[in-house]
Amino acid sequence: MTQARLMDGTALARRLVEDTARRAADLTARTGTTPCLATVLVGADPASVTYVRMKQNRCRKAGIASRHVELPAATTTEELVGTLRQLSADPAVHGILLQHPMGAHIDERAAFEAIAPEKDVDGVTFASFATMSFGLPGFVSCTPGGIMRLLDAYDVDPSGKRAVVVGRSAILGKPAGMLLLARDATVTYCHSRTTDLSAAVREADIVVAAVGRPRLVKGQDIKPGAVVIDAGYNPGNIGDVDFDSAVERASLITPVPGGVGPMTIATLLEQTVDAAARQLGV
Repeated sequence: MTQARLMDGTALARRLVEDTARRAADLTARTGTTPCLATVLVGADPASVTYVRMKQNRCRKAGIASRHVELPAATTTEELVGTLRQLSADPAVHGILLQHPMGAHIDERAAFEAIAPEKDVDGVTFASFATMSFGLPGFVSCTPGGIMRLLDAYDVDPSGKRAVVVGRSAILGKPAGMLLLARDATVTYCHSRTTDLSAAVREADIVVAAVGRPRLVKGQDIKPGAVVIDAGYNPGNIGDVDFDSAVERASLITPVPGGVGPMTIATLLEQTVDAAARQLGV
């Protein structure tokens, strides 16, 4: 039996970051201003600290300045909103990333909405979701945006295909479905209340697993020849798809790690340079 071909997000992300670095250098040379991404972290969740450090390192490689704002875990929603509004008003900052999770006491949506849409390079605001859904200029949610770049790189045209998105989060599942819909896929959203998830997955030409439950999607439910995008990341480098069984039935599949993850960061950096170019009028 032929195994699925791996969709190498690491290699594609490397090429995207190299292109972003060239664009950042050109922008800096033309304007005298270096694109700047501000990262905001509330508390010291170890995984979040690691992610932020990784993003700062990638910024340096791409010629993007990074400003890190670290707030104590006890920070209130009002204090966080104030910080984000200050960054939104700072002309030296071109993009803002609010690392989540932020703690149950914080109103996450209020915090996201304090980010100016023109600096929402992570695609988390109402404005970004709306422009993304209507195909207007703006910023896409980074993981779904990275998924679409992967599909394009491997010549997967969603038009006319049945796509099943497992997960409905505001920054992953929902926007992934909207981007697929915009490319003329027929999209079904599945979630924790879905009756007979297996039956829905079996109909899918494209499966996007984004629910945060290890190995939820079983290989036996993958339609032979389907494209499988695993956007889940669980402890132990385990995705939302049972990789060992799915690789026997899919035509293309993303590994965990090394699939969707690198593309998320690459998309963030690309959109930061896009934001800087728009704000600087070049």
